[in-house]
Amino acid sequence: MTSPKDASPIASNRTDHPRQETLRRLRARTKPTGRRAELRPKLVLASASPRRLSLLSQVGIEPDALRPASLDEVPKKAEAPRSLAVRLARAKAEIARDQICDDKVLADAYVLAADTVVAVGRRILMKPQFVEEAVAALQLLSGRSHRVLTAVYLITPDDRVRRRVVTTKVRFKRLSSEEIDSYVASREWRGKAGGYAVQGVAGVFAQRLVGSYTNVVGLPVSEVVNMLVGEGFPVYFNWLKIGEADGD
Repeated sequence: MTSPKDASPIASNRTDHPRQETLRRLRARTKPTGRRAELRPKLVLASASPRRLSLLSQVGIEPDALRPASLDEVPKKAEAPRSLAVRLARAKAEIARDQICDDKVLADAYVLAADTVVAVGRRILMKPQFVEEAVAALQLLSGRSHRVLTAVYLITPDDRVRRRVVTTKVRFKRLSSEEIDSYVASREWRGKAGGYAVQGVAGVFAQRLVGSYTNVVGLPVSEVVNMLVGEGFPVYFNWLKIGEADGD
């Protein structure tokens, strides 16, 4: 379980939004009536990560569209790990929101975004691009503890924001040169924050994990479900549909 100090309070406020009138703003001002009121609300995921899609699918959530953003994820000078995760998650959410603001199908969708950062102290471990970087990351993590922080942003159809930062502490065993070289040769580290995937071969490296396991995989699903349910998204209704399908 994630301890209280590892998760920030949920913040609720409005995001920056283009000043011009949009279909999204128009729909937010007009409460749906008739047939539109009965339609299932839509969800846009500001990511194309297979891991995040898989985690959402496990809890019965299927995004209606994916709107990944291409961002420069390099930390600013002296930027703290938590600040980086929050900044990038917010940027992803707002870019996705702006992309759908005049879309006739998705204009009034919920927008969900997340960014995961791995850190040793204040040192941020980026996604390695080269073998040498992957080796260096694993050597740094070997025999010590690190943090995995995921900032989650949810923008509601009327542009209110719910934000949460979830932290999980992971301790790796001391890795031998053979383990590091073999893991790097597996190429599983590609595209992974910190240079490893705990749900894969690197699961044997983790001696201790305190907090949300799914957070280390890429999305803290318990917190995400609570955020969505708190804003009226029918997560539990989807569970009923799963049960009905199993009964057929």
